[in-house]
Amino acid sequence: MRILFVASECYPYVKTGGLADVVAALPPALKALGLEVRLLLPGYPAVLERLGVMRALRDLRGMPGLPSETPVQLLSSLGEDDIPVYVLDAPALYARPGNIYLGPDGKDWPDNHLRFGALGRTAALLGLDGDGAGWRPQVLHAHDWQAGLAAAHLRHPVWPFVGRPRPATVFTIHNLAFQGLFPPATVPLLGLPWTDFTPEGLEFHGKLGFLKAGLVYSDRLTTVSPTYAREIQGPEMGFGLDGVLRARAGDLTGILNGVDTRYWDPAADPHLAAAYDAAHLDGKAANKRALQQAFGLTPDPAAPLFAIVSRLTHQKGIDLVMQALPRLLAQGGQLAVLGTGSREMETAILAAAAASPGRVGVNLAYDEGLSHRVQAGADVLMVPSRFEPCGLTQMYALRYGTLPLVSHVGGLADTVTDVTESSLADGSATGFVFAPVQVGALVQAIDRALALYQRPALWRQVQVAAMGRDVGWEASARAYADLYAGLPLPAAV
Repeated sequence: MRILFVASECYPYVKTGGLADVVAALPPALKALGLEVRLLLPGYPAVLERLGVMRALRDLRGMPGLPSETPVQLLSSLGEDDIPVYVLDAPALYARPGNIYLGPDGKDWPDNHLRFGALGRTAALLGLDGDGAGWRPQVLHAHDWQAGLAAAHLRHPVWPFVGRPRPATVFTIHNLAFQGLFPPATVPLLGLPWTDFTPEGLEFHGKLGFLKAGLVYSDRLTTVSPTYAREIQGPEMGFGLDGVLRARAGDLTGILNGVDTRYWDPAADPHLAAAYDAAHLDGKAANKRALQQAFGLTPDPAAPLFAIVSRLTHQKGIDLVMQALPRLLAQGGQLAVLGTGSREMETAILAAAAASPGRVGVNLAYDEGLSHRVQAGADVLMVPSRFEPCGLTQMYALRYGTLPLVSHVGGLADTVTDVTESSLADGSATGFVFAPVQVGALVQAIDRALALYQRPALWRQVQVAAMGRDVGWEASARAYADLYAGLPLPAAV
């Protein structure tokens, strides 16, 4: 079966978050099951540089929604894990420094509708007419709002491919909060018919909704954990689309993300100060020393070291951590924070570090290698999100024997088993789970973690159980393969 993945980012070509890790790790897992997967990515400078010499397949100038004054072409190359990669090379849209979504002012690029509208349009072209070299997908699998228009173009092609058999479509929601909403005037600019701009189609509260297009027009919908699939069908976490999702509940499946255990393996991770595994946990001590040094923390092996690797936003519950921090520090704890986010959250964390030198350390950056070292060196990883579709950091923590402390939402609830008397007795405990997502409940979870930390034998028991949890992609890849097998595939492609 031939499958085209369409996404705005993919590690190691370009990454801003967990979407890139998923789009990188799932294709090789599917390939191991005998499926043929290719990727379509925007032609950002980092992508072009990483892939190097590429083959030009199609000249796309003149296609609606793409620049006509400057070169636009479809390129291809063999990428990581021998997964073929198509690149939409449109310098007018993608040849920009810095963040792939945000301009120098920290706001969305004003032409994001064109940048990602072109991505969806090109995906539809590949689905209907192939790559110009004989390859055409049977399944088009689009990820998040940036790829949402692909299914809309396939349902109602208004360009020269009317009547062509279309591929089956899958749309994966990685975070429903980000929807890609643009003014109605963008509809004709993107080559979409006004007849689709209705509440039953592309329109969402008077705007064009990229993510809604994926929800409405795709054959099947998935999201990244079973609990999140249930949560988004309610008003609290449905972000105004819960009605659409309830109407399509029969086509919606929650499939838990995994982690790429080739790159996230404490026994063979080149980023670490010392290798270790579940049978030889002593190596964590060297990683803890290195982490304390890296973050300017007091080198104290006995201090319980809590950590955060996250976008620093309200969604991630960083404000709750700041409120609970005095209690953590009063009991001898330390905190290391790695990430970037809102100016308000960054300012609050920097102030906390200034007020508690040696106890709170901050690195306001994205640093892939350092994120591995945090996972290896910390005792507890905090993920107190208000909502979390899946989350990967808590699964990395499990893999590294760093006990996750998480809120009972989305994929966090699906992956971490709370420390209780019964779970300790049966050996299933892997971390600390709290609810509701309020500071009082978070403080209680911190207290429970600190109490267990004073019982080294039980702490090690939970570490070993955490490291033994299967967080790889194999089971999830099989679930996706089963989903594809049940799609209405075209009769002849």
